[in-house]
Amino acid sequence: MGENASFWESLIYAHPTCVTWKQEVEGSIYHLASILFIVGFMGGSGFFGLLYIFSLLGLAFLCSSIWACLDVCAADIFSWNFILFVICFIQFIYVTYQVRSVAFDKEFQELYDALFQPMGISLTVFRKIVLCCDEEVVTLENEHCYAIQGKTPIDKLSLLVSGRIRVTVDGEFLHYIFPLQFLDSPEWDSLRPTEEGIFQVTLTAETDCRYVAWRRKKLYLLFAKYRFISRLFSILIGSDIADKLYALNDRVHVGKGLRYDIRLPNFYHLSVPERPKRQLAKKLLNSSPRQKLTNNTNCNSSKK
Repeated sequence: MGENASFWESLIYAHPTCVTWKQEVEGSIYHLASILFIVGFMGGSGFFGLLYIFSLLGLAFLCSSIWACLDVCAADIFSWNFILFVICFIQFIYVTYQVRSVAFDKEFQELYDALFQPMGISLTVFRKIVLCCDEEVVTLENEHCYAIQGKTPIDKLSLLVSGRIRVTVDGEFLHYIFPLQFLDSPEWDSLRPTEEGIFQVTLTAETDCRYVAWRRKKLYLLFAKYRFISRLFSILIGSDIADKLYALNDRVHVGKGLRYDIRLPNFYHLSVPERPKRQLAKKLLNSSPRQKLTNNTNCNSSKK
């Protein structure tokens, strides 16, 4: 028992606690710098990821500078680490300024949150898209026309932000355009970049509307400069055209209450045997995406 008691007493009371801690303070700064280096390189992408990386790396280089000055007394190590600290600090200030500068009006921010952010589009890319439309949201008053059939040239691409647009052809209602839908995606898709055309439908505001418009030539220049934005708009326009086709599909009925399905063209041809298949195919190929189902709608309305 006496031997065990003396062992514990020597372990607890005779152990030189905290004797060497003050001698290792300078060394601990070096270890802190190493930890900050490792944690700093774990940052993600985007603005906030850059802020995370530059802040921690800057602190790591600052700790290394202090360690080189107090412990090692090496002027070269101090100089290089201090220069790298200044570079990280400048980058941190620059990224912070960019984060503050990438700010939009309420409508553009809502547009980004609803349409572009779910697709993983960064704020910097969205800013290029917004600058292409001159950061302007156009107002269209109730019962005013955005486009008139056979008169308005196809010279821009517009996206509805708020309100509702009525689409008609020869006075006959086709479908509505709702917020976050393009006003003229079928017309845009029907023309090549060097071609010109006019609207085959009339677009009228049923309420006070707000929309964003990109000029055709200016948008094509943006596509040529940034292929990623070109692919993005191709996806958005293709999806928008599909939504419009299915909206028209809901209004079309083929005899005996059968509903026309645009995915089953053979079924439609069998349901209308009096119409020659070659003539129908030729007419569909020569028509724009919006006009394809317009012809089917007029056909069925005339039968009624």
